[in-house]
Amino acid sequence: KFDLKEEELRPYFALPAVLDGMFGLVERIFGIEVKAADGEAEVWHPDVKFFNVYDVESKEQIASFYLDPYSRPENKRGGAWMDVCIGKSDACERKIPVAYLTCNGSPPVGDDKPSLMTFREVETLFHEFGHGLQHMLTTANVGDVAGINGVEWDAVELPSQFMENWCYDKETVYGFAKHYETGEPLPEEMFEKLNEQKTFAAGLMACRQLYFGMLDMELHSNFDPTAVENGGETIFDVQKRVASKYIPHTMPLDIDRFLCAFNHIFGGGYAAGYYSYKWAEVMSADAFGAFEDVGLDNEEAVQEVGRRFRNTVLSLGGGVEPMEVFKQFRGREPTPDALLRHNGLM
Repeated sequence: KFDLKEEELRPYFALPAVLDGMFGLVERIFGIEVKAADGEAEVWHPDVKFFNVYDVESKEQIASFYLDPYSRPENKRGGAWMDVCIGKSDACERKIPVAYLTCNGSPPVGDDKPSLMTFREVETLFHEFGHGLQHMLTTANVGDVAGINGVEWDAVELPSQFMENWCYDKETVYGFAKHYETGEPLPEEMFEKLNEQKTFAAGLMACRQLYFGMLDMELHSNFDPTAVENGGETIFDVQKRVASKYIPHTMPLDIDRFLCAFNHIFGGGYAAGYYSYKWAEVMSADAFGAFEDVGLDNEEAVQEVGRRFRNTVLSLGGGVEPMEVFKQFRGREPTPDALLRHNGLM
């Protein structure tokens, strides 16, 4: 439909340029500077990079992080994640939080080429950096609630999904999307197609996530397995009942046993919590909407909103209830309007 192949985009997303663009973005909106610090800390593989983070105004170092960007199938599991290396804690006299940012991106091919990323890998890098920012920019001094610690499930994906929005901001993307050999910017038609594909089948995907979330909640809140022997609903009856409301266009077949493999809610830590995926989308889209409201080309206003996001969402940690944190940033509770607009549904 969009006549756009990931391989066509790779030459425009060289990892060094993407990192420079991402670091430039956070300097612009959050007032922090990221500097390479290779050699200052021991690393577990030559591919791993080490960075220090400084506050622009005070010039003081406030955090550090490791970046392990490339796939190594022989000794590294798949996926992408952020983890805590050192957490901030007055009790433990730890002033400088340190994060691990791990991705499984495409390694360089040959000695004369940088890592050329797919657009999905760019989004993943921004996503994990968002998690890292919440850990690194915390002002909470009690270890159990500093950074990502103690943040309720509802809001743990807010900073990460928020950062993904900037991958569709033209000024941000064109700050790094240049051909690695010629320096030519990403063609306009390619950028437009990237934005168009974001909303493709968005309504169906929203219904699917709502279905999963409500099915999870119904099974963990209302389903009574002891009633099955007396003619009550089975888990598959519950599945069909919930599906009839949210995905009537793709009802499960009688032989469907998807629930037997729904590991997220039975063994992956999301029991009665799968809804948080969609709720985090609502919060992150609404947070990005604050920047849209003041105008993404209004530099002074964008910086003001960015500092407020840093001082609330990225700063307060798990010691303040997420809804209160969001209201301190946005001035109100979240609404789905921005998400629906971003998905082309209103």
